[in-house]
Amino acid sequence: METQQYQAATISASQARQEASTIFLAKVFNWMALGLGLTGVVAYFTAQSGLAMAIYSSPLFMIMILAELGMVFYLSARIEKIQPGTATGLFLGYSILNGLTLSVIFLRYTNASIGGTFLITAGMFGAMAVYGMVTKRDLSGMGSFLFMGLIGIILASIVNIFLQSSSLYWTISVIGVLVFVGLTAYDVQKIKTMGEQGIMEQGEVAIRKGAILGALALYLDFINLFLMLLHFFGGSRD
Repeated sequence: METQQYQAATISASQARQEASTIFLAKVFNWMALGLGLTGVVAYFTAQSGLAMAIYSSPLFMIMILAELGMVFYLSARIEKIQPGTATGLFLGYSILNGLTLSVIFLRYTNASIGGTFLITAGMFGAMAVYGMVTKRDLSGMGSFLFMGLIGIILASIVNIFLQSSSLYWTISVIGVLVFVGLTAYDVQKIKTMGEQGIMEQGEVAIRKGAILGALALYLDFINLFLMLLHFFGGSRD
């Protein structure tokens, strides 16, 4: 009898963890979708208004890129100390600012190819997100490897600014797709684990900040995967 009660309690606890994880994941994906939506709307209307060329051809473009990097680093490093409203504002502000800088892709690629690449990205992202949620394999060991790959991509991209090598450009794109596909599965599993380990019991403040940080990670995975795939599937306006 005691054994049956213990098994029933264990099953109940496991179900509760799974339900908490599902709720937390839903919050993360909702914030991520809102961020992507803001970025897309801002990028499209900035391009349509003609401001994209003005931004790209001025020092403002690089200033905005540096501001975006600063916002990401600040939000990631200070998430434990800042208020939920501040974290939310930074995330939404970053999404809008990124929309302004990404508007330049409409100058280089056709609208149809951008839309098609977005759908391909959504399919790949969705498949890897599902894998990250359902796999029993521990993906935590991939984190350091993927981070090293990300650093390599950044350094190679900086070098290629000066080399202007088309072969290096394509190599960076191929490796970038692999890295961000892997990061998607890794980040989703990490967020799922956060939900299972009790973040839903820590109060609304912890939930909101955890959801924002998780949304930022997945947002960055999606955007970077999209940009890498755009190198392959984007149709040039030239």
